Amino acid sequence: MHIVIVGAGEIGFSVARNLSHDGHDIVIVEENPERAAKAENDLDVMVVRGNGARPNVLEKAGVKPDCDVEMLIACSSRDEVNILACWIAKKMGVARVISRAVGMEFTDTDAWSRDLGIDMMVSPERSVAREIENLLETQSAVYSSEFDEKAGIYAFRVEEDSPVCGVALLEMRRRNPSLVTIVVYVQRGDEGFIPRAADELQAGDLCYSFCYLDQIQEIAELYQPHKAKKLKRVMIVGAGKVGFQTALLLQRGMKGIDIRIIDIDREKCRRIAGELPKVTMLWGDGADEELLIQEGIANAGGFVAATESDEVNLILATLAKSLGARKSIAVIRRKNYMRLSESIPVDAVVSRNDALSSVLISAVRYPGHASTLAMLDQIGAETIQVTIPEDSPAIGVELKDLSLPTGSLLGLVSRERSRDLFIPTGTSSLNAGDRVIMFSTLEVINETLEALGVSTD
Repeated sequence: MHIVIVGAGEIGFSVARNLSHDGHDIVIVEENPERAAKAENDLDVMVVRGNGARPNVLEKAGVKPDCDVEMLIACSSRDEVNILACWIAKKMGVARVISRAVGMEFTDTDAWSRDLGIDMMVSPERSVAREIENLLETQSAVYSSEFDEKAGIYAFRVEEDSPVCGVALLEMRRRNPSLVTIVVYVQRGDEGFIPRAADELQAGDLCYSFCYLDQIQEIAELYQPHKAKKLKRVMIVGAGKVGFQTALLLQRGMKGIDIRIIDIDREKCRRIAGELPKVTMLWGDGADEELLIQEGIANAGGFVAATESDEVNLILATLAKSLGARKSIAVIRRKNYMRLSESIPVDAVVSRNDALSSVLISAVRYPGHASTLAMLDQIGAETIQVTIPEDSPAIGVELKDLSLPTGSLLGLVSRERSRDLFIPTGTSSLNAGDRVIMFSTLEVINETLEALGVSTD
């Protein structure tokens, strides 16, 4: 697919890198010389320098009458550039245009996108709030991302008293025949691997698993039984866009939940108290230990640090954990801070930019599904989406009889013709046109693609 991406900041760069890796023909439009040079040097893409809201610049990128550009993704940090770029692209005949929205009002309803002819407008704050909601709903999950309303991928840490500790994956399936889940990757200490059916899980393993959403609580109990409790109280520090959106989603999705937001800005507290009357607004310092204890941090099922400072959020989430919060989450912007989740006592670290990047990439890879699939950069294996060709030798063969090499797994199948989405089991078989998420080590990736009949050229 020929795709133009406007903006080569962290979000645009990540989207371009992943889609280029998928084999799409990518052109980046970037006005900043340093970001443009980085994209030219680090990515296998064409870069056009200039303002993405100007028709002559977009023309250089291929956006012109009767062009072959199939999609434009505008993800700069300026709404006026993103909206105008999408509007111009639509006028030139580009079939699908997607815009990042910095201003929250643009995504409050579908009216803006509909009136402007934009197919999809997405907000980083809404995306990360949805990820936080998933993590809080599933207390034992370290990472989570819904694929659509049916399935998602979750990372669970195995407890010592877990019923799956010391149990082979095949035996785990036999003991729980009604639960459909597939562990696609296991992180064990500093090393990770794609598991085989005979591999046993150990205490401390981080298991990345595809699950059906209606079974998620039962599956979570297998990994961490003591964390499978109903969420009753959540404390949020930071009444900005992320904090507000998180409270709004939790209030809508969980009846009777006690939500408390702490912010040092008195006027902001007053305003949000008027917009969210069922939420308790607290004017104060989120680092005030006495305030946190007084407001019941020890009884909080969730704590979210969502201030404008990455460093403050990491410290606050650590403090909350030490004071008894069952699950603490820190919101960050800088990608390199994601690694800290393994070395500090915080349950989860979520990135605004990664959340939005995942939405945009998913919109290209899986256009039939509106929500996200996280891009799992932390997995030490190749994560690839492939389409099963008409002449594939895998068509009609049950997966248990398919000779896939050790070190590869099929995690999720999207059947576009029937708009079905399912987690494959040993008795599942593939059809021509199925889109499959495949996990593989580099050593066997070509062998796996050949087994599926997918060209490696």
